[in-house]
Order: sequence, then C-alpha cells, then structure tokens
Amino acid sequence: MTYRESLAPLRSARFRWFFAGRTASLLGNAMVPVALAFAVLDLTGEVSDLGLVLAARSIPMVALILLGGVVADRMSRSQLMLLSHTGAALTQGAVAVLLLSGNAELWMLVALEFANGTLFAITFPALQGAIPQVAERQHLQQANAMLAFSRNTAMIVGPSIAGLLVVTVGSGWAIAYDSMSFAVAAYCMSRLRLPALERAEPTSVLHDLRVGWSEFTSRTWVWVVVAAFAVLNMIHAGVWFTLGPSIAKDTIGEGQWGLVLSAEAVGLIVMSLVLLRVSLRYPVRAGMIGMTSFGLPMAMLGMEPHVVALVVSAALAGAGMEVFGIGWQIALQEHVPGEVLSRVASYDALGSFVAVPIGQILAGPLAAVWGTRDVVVAAAALYIVVGFATLLSRSVRDLERVVVEPDVSPRRAAGATS
Repeated sequence: MTYRESLAPLRSARFRWFFAGRTASLLGNAMVPVALAFAVLDLTGEVSDLGLVLAARSIPMVALILLGGVVADRMSRSQLMLLSHTGAALTQGAVAVLLLSGNAELWMLVALEFANGTLFAITFPALQGAIPQVAERQHLQQANAMLAFSRNTAMIVGPSIAGLLVVTVGSGWAIAYDSMSFAVAAYCMSRLRLPALERAEPTSVLHDLRVGWSEFTSRTWVWVVVAAFAVLNMIHAGVWFTLGPSIAKDTIGEGQWGLVLSAEAVGLIVMSLVLLRVSLRYPVRAGMIGMTSFGLPMAMLGMEPHVVALVVSAALAGAGMEVFGIGWQIALQEHVPGEVLSRVASYDALGSFVAVPIGQILAGPLAAVWGTRDVVVAAAALYIVVGFATLLSRSVRDLERVVVEPDVSPRRAAGATS
C-alpha cells in the first residue's frame, strides 16, 4: 500500500471533520484526570474527596452505556455528538468558573462530573457507530489506524499539557482549557450532518436493548472475545496498574517504571502507523494474538524485573494491544449492521470493563495472602491462557475482512463527500 493510499480517508470531508473533532475530544479526555485531580486536591486537600469526584464521573460512564447505545442507534449520530460535546464543554466550563472564582464546593464538582460522565456514556456508542458513516468501507482500517494514532498521542500529550497548566496558571485554567477542547470538538461535529438511521416504526427502549443483546449474542466471535476481555481487563487493572507500581518501587524504581509505561505507549503509536499500510486479513485472530503478548511483561514483572527487558516487552505488548484495538474495530464495523452497531458497541464496552474494579479491589488482598510476585506470575499465566483460549473458537479464528470494491464514481473520485 502506498503512502497516498494509507491516507485515503482524509479525502473525505466528513472524515476530516470527524478526525479533527475526535482528536480535540480525546485531548480533553486525556487532560481530565490530571487537571481534575489537582483541582480537587487544591480545593479540599483530601484524597478521599478526589476518589468521590472521580467515581461520580466513572459510575454513569458504566451504568448508562447501554442507554447510550440505544440513543445512538435512534437519532443522527452527528447531532448526538454535537449535543454531548457541547454539554461536556459547558460542564467543564462551569467547573473552571467555580474554581477560578473561588466559589467551588465539593458537591458542585461531584454533580458536574456526574453530568460529564453521563454525557460520555451517551457519546461513546455514537462515536463507535459513526466511523462507517464517515469513512469508505475499503478504508476502514486506515481510518481506525489514524484515530488510534490520535488517541495514543493524546494519551501522552494531554496529561503533560494539563500538568504544565496546573503548575503555571493553576488547575482552574487547566479545566478551562479542557472545556475549550470539547467546544472545538462540538464545532467539528456540527459540520458532519450525518442522517439519522431509518427505522420501520417507533419502538421502546427495552425493545431496542433486547434487539441489541440479540445482535450481540448471535455473533459467537463477539461474545467470546468480550467474555475473555472481562477477565483480561480485570487482570490488567489489578496486576499492571495496581501491583505494578508497588513492585517497581521495590525493584527498578519509580522513574524506570515510568519509562516502562512510556515504552508501552510508544508501541501503541508505532503499530497504529504500521497498520496504516499493512492490512489485517484476519483482524480478530491477529488482535487476540497481539493482546495475549501483554502476558510477557506481566510475567517478567513478577519474576525478576529488569529495566531493559521490561521496556522491550512493554513496547511489543503495546504494539500487540494496538493490533487488537484496530482489528476489533474493523471487525465490528464490517460485520455488524450500522443500525445496531452502537448498541453492540455499548454491550461490548460494558462487558469488557465491568470487572475492572474487581481486579483493582482484589489485587491487594490476594498479594497479602499469597505474595505479590506469586500473584503476578499466576495472573500473567492466566492472562495468556484466556487470550489464546479465544482462538479455539473457529468464529474468532477465521473471521475475515469483508472485501469491498472501491467506489470510483466521479463524486467519490473528486473527494466531494460532505
């Protein structure tokens, strides 16, 4: 694939606006944890208060994700994204005004962040369902790779910008900048004007949830992978993010642990660039093999951590994770009908992340009973077994890309998509 072909999605005006808006909102989302954390700590100085505010944002993100899928399949996804990003700009803007004016109280931040989490829950399924509407089907891999590159870059740049603003002008202005990024995203989404999906007749929310569940469970490769990810994400959250820093502090040091995490991010970015030009014939198979590679740095962490080995394995694991991320999105977008894609994506998100808090809660007690190193090694082995077990399903193993002939009509060739 040539360099020009790898950037083909950018020939569509719709995709350009979506990409710009998504980049702006990803940057805002990446800034929130840092800016909000220091804002709460500046306000009350209590870590427990910070946990309360963060929980107020994360609870509706999980609890309302299925409702978001229903809404996204009912109305114009561009209109929904415009409303939700506008709402996010207003809620974060209100937090900034309260902080900068000195009138902020904890309950106000809790309420505003709950509203922000609700908006995210409604937005996420719409974002997933909109990609096939803004990119040509034969360019879906390139479109997802570009969006992945944007996401990974934002994950690195966003916290740095937020930290710099907190140090130089204060947490209130950092939140204000965050609000502005959502406002930019809202403007970009207003330029999309995606049509609402056609519906034969009005239906209830419960009916739409049942249809979404039926579509989700009718595809073996979908529910098998999501069930596996309930375990994989639980292990990842409990081992890598909960026990990992503790082991690093006693062995390689906090600074070197930061280097390991940076190497993982580099692997993500590099693979997103590679997949602009290298096609995945079996996206889910390749993705699960890539995802399972994360068991290697976990095992190294539990046995005898060495900085160089951890850095290399973390970079490779990050690259493998990105193969899954892009491959999974392609598979959903090509094999799930557009009119139910947001609902299937919402069930996917709920099933994949619902067990994350369990891993975070259980990691400490298990380590106290059986020893941190032994728990990490056992968890790494389980991670690898669960990952490869998905490949026992022929549905997962043999799912191929959908071959689509390029649209060479004069309107498409001229790049006139609006």
